[in-house]
Amino acid sequence: MDVATSTSDLVVIGLGYVGLPLAHQATRSGLTVTGLDVSAPVVEGLNAGRSHVDDLDSADIAEMREGGFTATTDASVIAGARNVVICVPTPLSAEGGPDLGAVTGAARSIAAHLSPGTLVVLESTTYPGTTEEVVRPLLEDSGLVAGADFHLAFSPERIDPGNPTYGVANTPKVVGGLTERCGEVAAAFYGRFIENVVRARGTREAEMAKLLENTYRHVNIALVNEMAIFCQEMGVDLWDSIACAATKPFGFQAFYPGPGVGGHCIPIDPNYLSYKVKTLGYPFRFVELAQEINARMPSYVLQRAQEMLNDAGLALSRSRVLLLGVTYKADIADQRESPARPVARKLAEKGATLTYHDPHVEEWSINGEPLPRATDLEQAMAEADLTILLTDHSAYTPKLLTENARMLLDTRGVLRRLDPQAVADHRRTTAVIERDGIQVL
Repeated sequence: MDVATSTSDLVVIGLGYVGLPLAHQATRSGLTVTGLDVSAPVVEGLNAGRSHVDDLDSADIAEMREGGFTATTDASVIAGARNVVICVPTPLSAEGGPDLGAVTGAARSIAAHLSPGTLVVLESTTYPGTTEEVVRPLLEDSGLVAGADFHLAFSPERIDPGNPTYGVANTPKVVGGLTERCGEVAAAFYGRFIENVVRARGTREAEMAKLLENTYRHVNIALVNEMAIFCQEMGVDLWDSIACAATKPFGFQAFYPGPGVGGHCIPIDPNYLSYKVKTLGYPFRFVELAQEINARMPSYVLQRAQEMLNDAGLALSRSRVLLLGVTYKADIADQRESPARPVARKLAEKGATLTYHDPHVEEWSINGEPLPRATDLEQAMAEADLTILLTDHSAYTPKLLTENARMLLDTRGVLRRLDPQAVADHRRTTAVIERDGIQVL
């Protein structure tokens, strides 16, 4: 197979939370990288030195620019590229199934400019068989044959926004090729800027690996969410039980309850696997049950809020409720699939007067209506009839919460989530954080 003369070592299609960090690391490793995105504002911002993702700041973009990175909306940059990586979104359709529109659009753009010897890698999360059954035929419309004229592989993205320890370079990279040679070429490419590359048997195994990772988390979060509901009824401190169980050095991994699941991975990815299983004529009962349990958690938060206010002689419809944190995870600005939104909708439908605070979100709305943002957090907590902590940003310390909130519903266990070795201290401090008006989900 001949290798094309390239103008770029790498073209990254899709410059979001996955593609931009990938492009950044590749550029730092000395590759000439071009970013391709359908959004003109994203492209203009990057070329002006502005970042739009949490994990990269303006200094990172400046470093990329100095390394030769450019962004464009012109798909002709694919022509002559040695490597092309697809990092576009794979959301759910209106019917709840996979929406591969961005993937197929990217594949058609590549086919129009594909050169012999090019490596094409799909990183977008999808169901097993997508690379071979959907992407391959579209690429072969170019007249070139996968595995003979160009290389094709799948490598699941493993970006964890806001993770201070693991980034692109030091997170093991799973790679599965359409053929053995495709896998070798893809592994060699990623090995240029990623420390540990793991070879999967093929594209389907690599596709399944990503779905297995997130379905595992989805199911286990659903387990503890359901346990939180009945432990509340039984008078069992689930957080203490988890802390105790986590002291076992084998056979247990701690998961924690919350107001729902957010981000792209957990609410979305298992649906792709469920869709594929259903096409085989089987129900995927574990995933379907986990979806049902996690989806009802915002309603459970509403129920707990109503109960707390009722116990204080207050009606939700005449109460001021402060929501702390509206992003889907701590210390980032990413709001994708955040459970804060359905919680807020349900509270608003019951007539609550809502205010929010989030150190990473300047403006926020529900049902098209902007919500007031608290500027003086301590005062807002003191004035609210009920404060509900929805995202455990580091700014929301136990001291801040317990000293300022009149009533507090802690849905993230900030007051209880302790290191397993601190169980004894946890028991000693329980009396301090358990007072009238403070409850943990």
